[in-house]
Amino acid sequence: MSRNIVTGIDIGTYHTKVIIADGTERNKRGFPRVIGAAMTETKGIRHGYVVNMSEVTDSIRIALDEAEKRAGIKVKNAFLGLGGIGLGSIVSSSSVIISKADMEITTIDVSRVLEQCEKDVPASALVNKKIIHSIPQGYKIDGSPVLGTNPDGMKGSKLEVSMLFITCLEQHLNDLLESVENAGVRVDDVMAAPIAASLVTLTKSQKIAGVILANIGAETVSIGVFENNIPVSLEVFPIGSTDITNDIALGLKVPLEEAEEIKVGALNGNSYPRKKLEEIISARLEDIFELIDAHLKKIGRNGLLPAGIVITGGGSGLNNVETIARTALHLPSRIGLSNLALDDRQSFRDATWAVAYGLCIFGLNADEGFGIAPTKNPFGDSWKAILRWFKQFLP
Repeated sequence: MSRNIVTGIDIGTYHTKVIIADGTERNKRGFPRVIGAAMTETKGIRHGYVVNMSEVTDSIRIALDEAEKRAGIKVKNAFLGLGGIGLGSIVSSSSVIISKADMEITTIDVSRVLEQCEKDVPASALVNKKIIHSIPQGYKIDGSPVLGTNPDGMKGSKLEVSMLFITCLEQHLNDLLESVENAGVRVDDVMAAPIAASLVTLTKSQKIAGVILANIGAETVSIGVFENNIPVSLEVFPIGSTDITNDIALGLKVPLEEAEEIKVGALNGNSYPRKKLEEIISARLEDIFELIDAHLKKIGRNGLLPAGIVITGGGSGLNNVETIARTALHLPSRIGLSNLALDDRQSFRDATWAVAYGLCIFGLNADEGFGIAPTKNPFGDSWKAILRWFKQFLP
């Protein structure tokens, strides 16, 4: 049996992670076996933006070299995760009149309404931005909701659609693509980091009931909200665990390096007041979850997500983070884990690997059209390119 190899690259503010997976070997959840993984310090990135392309390229190449060495293969193609504060989402709705005299809805009508929906997005919302994912939220025929994802063959006089468009800054996308290609790897496709992570850390039942996935990174907090098994919102906030480190340094009057060690629990003893430390960390975490709650109120989902919040990223390891999230959001909360089996001796349960692993899962399904290439019309050749989006959330 020939090997089906795929690579995911996650370029974070602090770390660049590469996972190489073999799709011919799957676990009980149908996930591919990891044959090579590596993490290196990221240089040349700030708040998810490329500020020094040569340093970013070097970071990617170092991680790739180590992952290639462990996997025993040479990587030529990869799937790339997109994060940073330039990532966002827009919801738009549009309608068209059915073209056939007998009022039967055809693929042409579906394609027309999808294209019209993108045209109706305000131009001001897309300045310097590029749509990377287009996800139907639901259809209506003559004002009545359509059950399912395919109105083709049904009858009516007017077809409506609501769409979620996930966007990123075009310059940021181009800089990341160039950095990866300068490292000698061609990017096959891109995916928003919160969506990629959800493929690993969230279950289908959670996404159907309603759940929020929050990644507390070094300089940003990214969230993805899911309901009825599809993404309904995505947002990135310019705050992260580095702000907690800075607060500790100021509050305890210690150097930044020591503050970081205190934050992650690497320093023990009575050299600093434990109660004051907890107050500092709790205050900043409360700020983070207040931002998340404000976004949930904006989209009408606050207190209405039965599966609660799943927390990932480096900040997920902080003390009392689950309790603070539960209190601030009035939702169930838990730390997200991803069991990435490397071999019989080693595995990763740290969800900071979830984006890179999710990209591998995404990539293994790309031949079936699950992805939307960043250099093409996001709608593809027909409405089917959009409807395939739903398949990646199915078992």
